[in-house]
Amino acid sequence: MEDLIKQLQNYTVLCVEDEEGIRKRLVNTLKYYFKDVYEANNGEDGFDMYQEYKPSLIISDIEMPNQNGISMIEQIRENDFDTIVIMITAYSNEEYLLELINLNINQYILKPVNSDSLLSGIIKAFGNSLNEVINFSENMFFDKTQMELFYKNELVPLRKRDKEFLLLLHKNRNGVLTYDLIEEYLWRDKSMSLSALKTFIKEFRQRIPVDIITNVPQIGYKLLNL
Repeated sequence: MEDLIKQLQNYTVLCVEDEEGIRKRLVNTLKYYFKDVYEANNGEDGFDMYQEYKPSLIISDIEMPNQNGISMIEQIRENDFDTIVIMITAYSNEEYLLELINLNINQYILKPVNSDSLLSGIIKAFGNSLNEVINFSENMFFDKTQMELFYKNELVPLRKRDKEFLLLLHKNRNGVLTYDLIEEYLWRDKSMSLSALKTFIKEFRQRIPVDIITNVPQIGYKLLNL
C-alpha cells in the first residue's frame, strides 16, 4: 500500500465540491498524496479548471449550484474518456445513477467521506494504472516511481516532454494518440506546428533505443505491440 500511495505523487487532482468546509477537508487530505491539488466550488468552475490544468483525477460532488457534477462530467466526456473520475454521492442521489451509467465513472464514494474511504476509493479508481513499471518492449521499461526509462537495465536519458509522451502513449494504448491530444497535453497553452511535432517525433525516435510507435496518417500515433 505504501508503494501505491507513493505513486500518487506523480499525479494531479481536481476536487469539485460546493460546501466549503467539506472541500477544504478533502483538499487538505489530498495534498498529502498528490503532486498538485486544484479546487472548484461548482461544475462550471470545475470544467474551466479541468480545461486549464488537465488533472489526472477528478473528484466531484453531484449536487452543486451553477452546474452540477453530472453536467460537468458530461462535458468532459464529450472528448475525454480517459481522465479518472470519482463521484461523491449519498444514498439520496440514487436517482442520478442512470445519468451516470454511461459516463465511465471509475469509482463512487459514499457520504460522509473520511480519510480512509477517500484513499480507498482513490486506490480502487486508479486500479492497474498505479503499477510502478510500464513495459514497452522485452528489454525496455518505464519506471513511474523514478520517472525514468530503462533499456537492458541501463538509464535512457530523456527530456521531460519525452517522458510525458511515453505516459500519454501508454494511457492511449488501446487507440490512437491524436495530434489534438498531443498538442493539448504536451504543448499545453502553446500552439503546436506540424514542423515542431515532426522535429519532436524525429528526436524522440533517435533517443529511444526501440521503435515503439507508428504513425497513423492525418490522425496521430499508435503504440506498437512489441
